Amino acid sequence: MSSPIIQCQHLSHIYAGKIALNDLSVEVASGEPIGLVGPNGAGKTTLLSILSGFLRPTSGVVRLFGYAPGAAQLIGKVSALPQDARLDPSFSIEEQLVFYARLQGLTTQQASVETSRVLEAVSLTDIAHEKPLVLSHGMAKRVAIAQALIGKPALVLLDEPTAGLDPINVRTVRAIIMEQSAKTTFLISSHDLTELDRLCQHILLLENGIMQTETMGINAQQASIRFITLQMEACPTTEVIAQFQGLDGVLQVTNPQKNEFIVGYNPDVQPNMDVQLMQCINAHHWQYRQLSHGKSLEEKLFFKD
Repeated sequence: MSSPIIQCQHLSHIYAGKIALNDLSVEVASGEPIGLVGPNGAGKTTLLSILSGFLRPTSGVVRLFGYAPGAAQLIGKVSALPQDARLDPSFSIEEQLVFYARLQGLTTQQASVETSRVLEAVSLTDIAHEKPLVLSHGMAKRVAIAQALIGKPALVLLDEPTAGLDPINVRTVRAIIMEQSAKTTFLISSHDLTELDRLCQHILLLENGIMQTETMGINAQQASIRFITLQMEACPTTEVIAQFQGLDGVLQVTNPQKNEFIVGYNPDVQPNMDVQLMQCINAHHWQYRQLSHGKSLEEKLFFKD
């Protein structure tokens, strides 16, 4: 089993008497992207700032690849993209990326080659000589991600990488992360639970400065019950619940919010529950918007049974 790339032991941080992180202990291994979620003020940005070496913890121990954040041994191995990262309007994209590559110890020639590589990774080779002011918000975010990829880091810390982006650029950023995940582990702090649900199998949940670790896959204990989430158009809630509950194999039906139904069922009794639900909906002439297997990430994290 590989050694953890992030280790936090009894980590706490206090701002002006307010506890931002409270005796947090967690280990993260390399692999697929990992989500970091929690309400505003939960301590997500504080944790990323400590991992990046921008803040020192009030107490506790933090190690990245066995070293304290900010250690010389981590140069080129760990990078971070703050949510409010900005590009210098006075210099071209190429000039800035070459500069950041030189800061990592690359020669001018190596830095130029690396700049071309990361711009190609985010599909922006054609804007290398442009200045930031001509870029759209989505393009600027992709350049910032390119900067974070300089040096082929083993760990990249991303703070709200899709915040404020339109759906097309969100999809582009998601594709970049998925493509780079074969060689880089991403720790992604985000309020966009839909994106994290698509990208991450492991979620770190921060609440009141305390960490919980969640694995989003199906384990042996969950194998006897599966879930389907249905988004309906306007419908008679009580009747819908009654009809769904009457289907063979259905174990429970919940209605967490208006026109949304989560059906728990036994797959051994009814392996084709999605078909049964659609036939029931059609027989009663109800309209639906979306059917998806499993619960939403929001339900998994914040509304546990």
